[in-house]
Amino acid sequence: MANPHTNVTAPTHSANAATEHGHASRHWLEANTGETVISVLPFVALLLMIAIFPLVPKVCHWWHKNLNKLMVAGLCGLAGIGMYLLPTGDWHTVLHTYVEFFAFIALLASLFVISGGIYFTGPFAGFPHVNTIILGLGAIMANLMGTTGASMLLIRPLLMANQARQRKTHLMIFFIFIVANCGGLLTPLGDPPLYLGFLHGVPFSWTLQLWPQWVTMVGALLFVFLMLDSWHFVREELATQEELTRALDAHAAGERFRIKGALNLVFLAGVIGVIIGAGYIVSPWLQSITDTSSAELYTKLFQAVAMAVLAGLAYFTTSPRIREANHFNFEPINEVACLFVGIFGAMIPALKILEAKGSALALSSPGQYFWATGILSGFLDNAPTYLTFVTLGVSQNGLDAGQLHVFAERFPALLAAISTGAVFMGALTYIGNGPNFMVKAMAEHAGIRMPSFGGYLLWSCLFLLPLLLLTHLLYF
Repeated sequence: MANPHTNVTAPTHSANAATEHGHASRHWLEANTGETVISVLPFVALLLMIAIFPLVPKVCHWWHKNLNKLMVAGLCGLAGIGMYLLPTGDWHTVLHTYVEFFAFIALLASLFVISGGIYFTGPFAGFPHVNTIILGLGAIMANLMGTTGASMLLIRPLLMANQARQRKTHLMIFFIFIVANCGGLLTPLGDPPLYLGFLHGVPFSWTLQLWPQWVTMVGALLFVFLMLDSWHFVREELATQEELTRALDAHAAGERFRIKGALNLVFLAGVIGVIIGAGYIVSPWLQSITDTSSAELYTKLFQAVAMAVLAGLAYFTTSPRIREANHFNFEPINEVACLFVGIFGAMIPALKILEAKGSALALSSPGQYFWATGILSGFLDNAPTYLTFVTLGVSQNGLDAGQLHVFAERFPALLAAISTGAVFMGALTYIGNGPNFMVKAMAEHAGIRMPSFGGYLLWSCLFLLPLLLLTHLLYF
């Protein structure tokens, strides 16, 4: 496939304004070191509250209400925006950040609504080998419909298959590891960082060469999960195992595998079509008639509107009985929206500092890029973090920002390290990648006790970190 990268016309007033604000931002970063450090505090405070409030008995019930989450996240977001905006006047960055937020929520919400109208029935129950197959299937599907699409499509069947299981927390943790993150390494559709790379000139098929890293990580995680799930299964009461066996026998005797609400698969394909069309048609066309910055803005608006239309069509054409069978409600997506509306604003100063000071990290080897990109992707949004380090790698090797296709051809090891770090280590925390928090919210609404922010980090350090070290030793 051809690159979506095209030449653009001479900069317009919008491009000049963006450049002026960029100069103001750099001046603020260079001249006011103390202020720049303080400006990150709202983001840090919000992360700490997300981590601590669910653990404090006197606060956890108050925190459980989405309106209170929105109030706290909104205040932190406004504080971060204010600390960045007052000295720089850079409204351009704030505008782009919240267009990015609406595109982000539109993608999550559209996939959440559409998948909520798809109901799977058939002879499957939550045995360890069945759960492992579902996770493996999700890792493959993530490359075709994105980690978000695969997560939203498979999370409900996995929850229903394991209704009788007593210990289910590890199911959701490994679902986040495999389906919501690591599985989506092989195509630009798989994960937002890779899609950004595609939009900026990386060939569509380039990521297929990352299959050794994909096989190593996904294969190892599936093996570890099978061992862990089998151990939990053996420890559970015999009655639970017998109930699963009866359920499986009953399904096998009376019902074949079926998909109800199959029309929603068409809407799901429509979302994928919007993503591809935005990269191959909308963005290049807009770049041919306006500047790059405006083209990115309007492309995201196009995506948000198109996905909202598809979600609306899916919602009103699906039988309410199917959504009732899926125990569908809007609470999980509302919770994600309430938190991330503040996260996006509060992390603006942190991303700007990373963008301006990234060269001070003095990175040179693929291994250094792998860890720097990955660790920061776990605590910031992995898509802009990826783009920041790709831009750094391009500039360090004497290329222009618009030459990502040349960078991919001449420095494949560096781009592979950045891509793999962003995708794999987006699983380090709940906020590293979009679907992580979504899966957490849906699991909790299904009655599964999920670890706190810090608790989840312990899980990722225990199971992901050794495999990340192995990936580094083998490939970077």
